[in-house]
Amino acid sequence: MTELSRGTDGLTGRIVHADAHLVVADKPAGLLCVPGRGEGKQDCLSARVQARWPDALIVHRLDMATSGLCVFARGADVQRRLGMAFADRAVDKRYEAVVAGEPAGEAGRINLPLLVDWPNRPRQKVDPQAGKPSLTLWRKLGRGPQPGTTRLQLEPVTGRSHQLRVHLAAIGHPILGDALYAPEAVQAASPRLLLHACALRLRHPASGDTVEWNSPVPF
Repeated sequence: MTELSRGTDGLTGRIVHADAHLVVADKPAGLLCVPGRGEGKQDCLSARVQARWPDALIVHRLDMATSGLCVFARGADVQRRLGMAFADRAVDKRYEAVVAGEPAGEAGRINLPLLVDWPNRPRQKVDPQAGKPSLTLWRKLGRGPQPGTTRLQLEPVTGRSHQLRVHLAAIGHPILGDALYAPEAVQAASPRLLLHACALRLRHPASGDTVEWNSPVPF
C-alpha cells in the first residue's frame, strides 16, 4: 500500500488499489471522507485522493470515526455504475467491531428500521413506523481486547447512515468508543470508535471480474 499525503492532523490514508477505473483507499479513523462545513473541514480523504487522481469521485462514505476501505470511481460513468452496484446490494461489505458485553448466540440478524433523528442530527434512531428497512448480520469472532467485550464481524445488508452503530446500541451492545450512541463508560473505554471496514468485494466496472480488497483491523 502507498501512503497519501499527511494532513496537519497527522492522519495518513493509504491506497490499497488503483487502476484506470477505480481507486480503493484505506481511511484512518478521525478523517472525513468528504469536505465538511467550514474552512477547517476541507481536508478529507477525497481531497487527498483527488490530489493524485483529479478525476476520482467518491462512491460511498464511511463515518469520520470509522476506519477502513473506501471506493472512488475514475470519472462520472464509473461512479454511476458503482453507485448502482451499491444501491442494488451487489457489493459485499464486511466490518469488524468490538462491542460491550456478549451477544447471545454465535450469530444473528438485527432487523430494525432506521430514521434520521432530526432534532439531534446527525444521530439516527430506530423508528418502527417511519423508519427505512435496515438489516445487519453479525457473527462472533471471539473475545474483545478488554474484559467484558466481544469482537464481531458485521455485514450491513442495507447501507443506512450510522446503521451498524445504531443497531448494535439498540440490542444493548454498543461499539466501544462510540461518542454518539454508547453510554459514557463505553465511550471512555476506547479513544476511538472500534469499527473498521475490513473487506470489500464487487464486480470490476471494466472487466466484470469479481475483485476483493482487505484491510488489517488496527485494534
